[in-house]
Amino acid sequence: MSAPPLLRFAAAFALLALATPDAGAGKLYRWTDPDGITHYGDHRPEAPTGAVTEIPVRAEPSAMARLRIESDAGRYLAWADNTLDGPIEVMLHFNRQTNVSGMPALPARATVPARGSALVSVLSPSGPGHDSRFELRLDALPGSPNARPQDVEYLLPLQQDALHIEQGYGGSFSHRDPQNLYAVDFAAPIGTPVLAARAGLVMQVESDFDQAGLNMEKYGGRANLIRILHDDGTMALYAHLREGGVHVRVGQRVRAGQVIGLSGNTGFTTGPHLHFVIQVNRGMRLESLPFRMRGPQGSLRFSLPQ
Repeated sequence: MSAPPLLRFAAAFALLALATPDAGAGKLYRWTDPDGITHYGDHRPEAPTGAVTEIPVRAEPSAMARLRIESDAGRYLAWADNTLDGPIEVMLHFNRQTNVSGMPALPARATVPARGSALVSVLSPSGPGHDSRFELRLDALPGSPNARPQDVEYLLPLQQDALHIEQGYGGSFSHRDPQNLYAVDFAAPIGTPVLAARAGLVMQVESDFDQAGLNMEKYGGRANLIRILHDDGTMALYAHLREGGVHVRVGQRVRAGQVIGLSGNTGFTTGPHLHFVIQVNRGMRLESLPFRMRGPQGSLRFSLPQ
């Protein structure tokens, strides 16, 4: 009899090209009803009859994809489930394998629609008479590889008169990798209204983190953020928002200039600012794009350092 498969799922998050640390915060609420029964929930009750206790808990970055294995007549169907309100691309790998192969062969890619699922590969024994064992890894990136970027002038993503850019294209601190090369960091006091620079659909949010610092292991990848999908398949990322500073929900359509959140200082950062970048999926490769933007005094010009 074949031994059961050994499975492991490791999602690759490529939001700000940062590592996954172990700090952050969420909230759990505890209250007692008139019958003396204690309740717990992740939302404060609307009309509690007694005191509500707020319990801080550590928040983790949300997975954008989940690996699901189904047994089917001696085969294993490897499905990817998309947790975002926008398309993602996934790639399935063998970490280890014994007497098993995939159809299509691994590594295998698939594009998964918003909140949908896709069959990535069917795993079967390679030959009779031997145990089949395998360990899998699923990598995921936001966006469709079929995006066709258009030349669009974006609005300033902050509601403020004065404009100060802390780090622009190709900034030496954190704008050297492909997905952040054309990012711009706008200085902004905590609580400054963040505006949608272009109309689109909210596909992803993170809002429970409350800490910041320069320790990559501890704070990298833990910035509160909003990712908005545009009609041409490009995505705008608004990052380092304050705790609870997300004022939109996933699946919501927003118009250009609409207030979508509040700026903050969360994640791997030197201080309060808004990290703004336009990204596109180039086939399991997230890249940033140069963009045009209108500021308080007219068009803003960004360029890579010489």
